[in-house]
Amino acid sequence: MPETRTSGLLALGGIALAAALAVLGHLDVNDDLSPWSLTVSDFAVSDRGGVIDAAMAVLAAATAVLIPALWRTGTGSARGGSRPGGHGRAPTGGGPALGRAGRRRAAGILLAAWAAGLVSAAVLPTNGPGLPMDTAAYLHRYASVVAFLALPVAGWLLAGHLGGRAAGWVRGLALASLLLAGAMVWSAYPGERLLIGLAERLLILAEVALLGVVAARLARRPVDRPAGAAREITPVRGA
Repeated sequence: MPETRTSGLLALGGIALAAALAVLGHLDVNDDLSPWSLTVSDFAVSDRGGVIDAAMAVLAAATAVLIPALWRTGTGSARGGSRPGGHGRAPTGGGPALGRAGRRRAAGILLAAWAAGLVSAAVLPTNGPGLPMDTAAYLHRYASVVAFLALPVAGWLLAGHLGGRAAGWVRGLALASLLLAGAMVWSAYPGERLLIGLAERLLILAEVALLGVVAARLARRPVDRPAGAAREITPVRGA
């Protein structure tokens, strides 16, 4: 579907723009802020409404573009008639196809949760470094946790749908994201914030890479031929 490829390309552009804005936001901050010991939110609150907040909003928009595109698509193995002699008939009972469709819907809901978490984190500021947490800061934290956990689970559910090498990359990045999320939780509590900034940035890198693989897979998706389309017949010259 041409619109699916367009959605993938738009999402890739949004991801690239968000990454550029995030890097710019880290360069244009107070020199006293350390990326190793302070989170991205700590950087964002020092420049409220700045480019880091904008980066989160752009990344959420890029995700929103992907969700309907993923719902429109299906794997070749899931479609009746994709094999010679299939005559376009769906699998008996529709079990495998329904299972794949259910995973896509669940992944879409989780991607929406990731996007909503990003927007909430951008709108609701955390507390400044060393200051007590208020209600907005707690909501910011919970929104971030939802976002960080929703995306790798969504990626795992989508891996089989994407197929090929993309499936392996997405599964690997999903596992890496969950491990890094665990490292960040350890740092935030028993680890007394040891290298929490590094753990979070590696987590964000893995999750943005996961999202990029999904977008790239959709952007490279071949245009589907309409069902029942006539095949091109090469004329054969008579003797």
